[in-house]
Amino acid sequence: MFGITEYLTDEHRDCDELYAKVERLVSEGRWQEATEAFRKFKEETLKHFQKEEEVLFPEFEGRTGIVMGPTQVMRMEHAQARELISKMEKALEKKDKKAFLSVGETFMILIQQHNMKEEQILYPMCDQHLDAPEVVHKMESL
Repeated sequence: MFGITEYLTDEHRDCDELYAKVERLVSEGRWQEATEAFRKFKEETLKHFQKEEEVLFPEFEGRTGIVMGPTQVMRMEHAQARELISKMEKALEKKDKKAFLSVGETFMILIQQHNMKEEQILYPMCDQHLDAPEVVHKMESL
């Protein structure tokens, strides 16, 4: 059974790969394929956020009593990421390569820093304080 860190870090890598595919397709002007790939990227990224916001963060906060700490920052960054995903989607609909790639670059900077904080700080804290198999099972059930 995976620990929380391994499970969610693998999802980060999967989402990164999905985004890289979208970016490549947009760069090549393959709009139909890019739109399909973007839908998958968006779906997986938002599902990952949902797992954290509906399962992981509440479990961590309930167990540790820490509610104004890392989970609050992660939720704020999820909101910023959702806003950037929405802007990328609009650029994609307009077939605006320059706008898509520009917003995409901002998104990647945000998400890489965000993921690093989760992977190096929050997830290990969760593995330390929570029943990892139980939490992973709950996230899988969403």
